[in-house]
Amino acid sequence: MPTANILTLDGEIDFHLSPEVAASLRAIVANKPKRVVVDLSKVTYLDSSGLAVLIDGMQNTQEYGGKFSLAAMQEDLRPVFEIACLDQVFKFFPDVDCALAAT
Repeated sequence: MPTANILTLDGEIDFHLSPEVAASLRAIVANKPKRVVVDLSKVTYLDSSGLAVLIDGMQNTQEYGGKFSLAAMQEDLRPVFEIACLDQVFKFFPDVDCALAAT
């Protein structure tokens, strides 16, 4: 079982790009790594379809006992998670290294 897989996203994650992100997450989760980290450092926009993909990825990771985290989120995105109360659901880390080092 792989220790960790990192998915680095870039730009605007909206309904146009969400299916591609979902496919990438499914491919990672299929290998059942202990840790899945989504690097949001280059994401400038995230809509509800992007949030849905992240929720799905988290749930699928947790189903087999893996840990799902979000790393390096830009402050502009924080309200998107707060409005949906998802800041209480996801684990956020300041960077990928911190997410990988977390227990």
